[in-house]
Amino acid sequence: MPQTLAPPAPSPAGASAPGASGDPELRALAERHGLTVSGARPSLPEYVRQLWHRRHFISAFASAKMTAQYSQAKLGQVWQVATPLLNALVYYLIFGLLIGTKKGVPDFVPFLVTGVFIFTFTQSSVMAGTRAISGNLGLVRALHFPRACLPISFCLMQLQQLLFSMGVLVLILLGFGQLPTWSWLLVIPALTLQFMFNTGLAMVMARLGSKTPDLAQLMPFIMRTWMYASGVMFSIDLILKDKQVPAFVEWLLNANPAAVYIDLMRFALIDSFTHEKLPHHVWALAGGWALLMGVVGFVYFWKAEERYGRG
Repeated sequence: MPQTLAPPAPSPAGASAPGASGDPELRALAERHGLTVSGARPSLPEYVRQLWHRRHFISAFASAKMTAQYSQAKLGQVWQVATPLLNALVYYLIFGLLIGTKKGVPDFVPFLVTGVFIFTFTQSSVMAGTRAISGNLGLVRALHFPRACLPISFCLMQLQQLLFSMGVLVLILLGFGQLPTWSWLLVIPALTLQFMFNTGLAMVMARLGSKTPDLAQLMPFIMRTWMYASGVMFSIDLILKDKQVPAFVEWLLNANPAAVYIDLMRFALIDSFTHEKLPHHVWALAGGWALLMGVVGFVYFWKAEERYGRG
């Protein structure tokens, strides 16, 4: 069974370190006796295998974090649903009534609430991912496990919160005359693709946030800008109508991944949101974003596996 060789202590400045990891003689000796560097990054297939073996830990950690998040509040996990609902109410008062973005949008309340809930899923996943490593340094330094468990757990926690909120969303849809149809089943693949996208993006932000803690302070401004560009409180088509907007800007707004997943959910749940209001090849866009961000984010995070919690 291979043994583990801890990295040597750093030498004083300017001194030669005969035991440094770059010493070819020491490296050859270690390889001859099957020793490996402590915390060395495993191969990508081995990393995936380790994550699969930790799947129960990922699920339990997500559930524990979700319970602890509201343990100090008197209403407890009611805030999981109350927070996005209060956000939707504020947006309705400001954008729907004062600014008038509800004009020309049938079923505006289901339209708005669906957009708020779905964007909140991505927003919360990214914000939690940014702090996944930097906010859990004690755990990272104390225990050996694939560090990707942390951003995945936080994204799974946000998915669990969204599923709670979906129960309230269904009641709102029923209250505004939206009856269940077969299209509601499209929620399953749409949320699956969004979860893959969120997880990949959270891994990117986890690696960046592990070395730049100040990034967590900047992210709320970035996420707010992204929300305004995603058609959460208004219809992108109606806003762009009769405006001289370059074609590439219109394409970017429609291909925006947050807008794509919001549109898919609106199409699945709201009768008046028909396929004419969807961007071309919307399912291809949703799948492409999920695959691209999921793979790129995972590999990008894995590349720095041995550096998390050090320094």
